Amino acid sequence: MKFKIQLPFFVVGLILFSYGIAVAIKVNYLGVHPWDVLNIALFDKIGLTIGTWNVIFGMMLVLVSLLIDRTFVNIGTFINALMVGPMVDFFLWLDVLPQASTLMVDVLILLFGIVIMGIGGGMYNAARIGSGPRDGFMLAISVKLGYSISRVRMIVESIVLMIALLIGGPVFIFTFIFTFIQSPIFQASYKVCTGWIEKLSSAINNKVISM
Repeated sequence: MKFKIQLPFFVVGLILFSYGIAVAIKVNYLGVHPWDVLNIALFDKIGLTIGTWNVIFGMMLVLVSLLIDRTFVNIGTFINALMVGPMVDFFLWLDVLPQASTLMVDVLILLFGIVIMGIGGGMYNAARIGSGPRDGFMLAISVKLGYSISRVRMIVESIVLMIALLIGGPVFIFTFIFTFIQSPIFQASYKVCTGWIEKLSSAINNKVISM
C-alpha cells in the first residue's frame, strides 16, 4: 500500500530534478554541477546529446556500484539512470525553459534551476525506491573505503571536474558553489517529503483497517 504513495513522489521528483538540470544548462556559462560540466563538454567535443551522456555515465556508475556493493542499487536506481537523461533532452528540445538574457536574470535562472533540482532530488530519494546512480556510487565507495560520504563526494566530483576542464567544459563560479546551495534544499525537501509519505501511508493504512 505504501508503494502507491512512494511512486508519485519518485516520479514527480525525477521530473523536477531533470527540469532543474535543463534550466541550469540554459545558462551553463555561469557554471553547473561537475557531472553536467562533463556531459556538456563531451556533447561539444564528440556529439550525442547531453542526456545521452548522462545515461552513459549513470549506467557505468550503476555497474561499478553493483561490483562494489549491491546494497545501494535497486530498480529505482536503474530507472533514474535511464530516465533522467532523456527527460533533460526532452525539456531542452521542448524549449519551455527560461531564456538567458542579462547577467542578473541569468543568475536568477540558475538559482531557480538549482532550487528545483534540490527539491526534486529530495522527493525521489524520500520515496526510497532507489538512490540515483551517482548517490549510490558515492555510498558504495564510502562503505568500501571507510571514508565519509562528503569526503568521497569531494574527491569524485573533483576528479570529474578536472577531466571536464581538460576537455573544455563550462566551468565558472557556480560550479564550485553548486553543491553548497543545492545540498540544504535537498535535505529540507527530503525531510518534508519523508514526513508526507509517512503521514499519507499511515492515513491510508488506518482507513483500510477501519474498513
